[in-house]
Amino acid sequence: MAILGFNKIKQHVELVKALSGKVSISNNVSIKEVNEAKVTLGKEKQDVLRIVFEFSTNYAQSKEIINAFIKITGEVIFHDDSTKMKTYLKQWNKDKKLPRVVMEEVLNVILTRSNIDALNISQDFNLPPPIPLPKINVEKESQSYIG
Repeated sequence: MAILGFNKIKQHVELVKALSGKVSISNNVSIKEVNEAKVTLGKEKQDVLRIVFEFSTNYAQSKEIINAFIKITGEVIFHDDSTKMKTYLKQWNKDKKLPRVVMEEVLNVILTRSNIDALNISQDFNLPPPIPLPKINVEKESQSYIG
């Protein structure tokens, strides 16, 4: 089982309404489709699964209104034993689910790569970071008076 590739297909960012005050940030990832593909590995073509995803970050000041959003659409190229991949594809076509071990590996790659991209995009558009970043908290120096 291995991830062979990660490709962005499309990204979209939009500032719908200026942000001010408290902003709620939510991230979501969904698998849109899974299909068979062939890639060349060495001298041979190998069967792989092409897993298309959509990652989104929404910035909202109320539940009804989204002020800004970042949307990244891409694909993960996944390889495993050919009989297992056929089983994965059948399961996807039947109930739009993949086995837990496959989803864990695929989603971790999507989240890692997409969060980094969304962080860079958020800086370009002056949006708050979509993931919490570490902060330094410098305590105020105590002033003492000796007299």
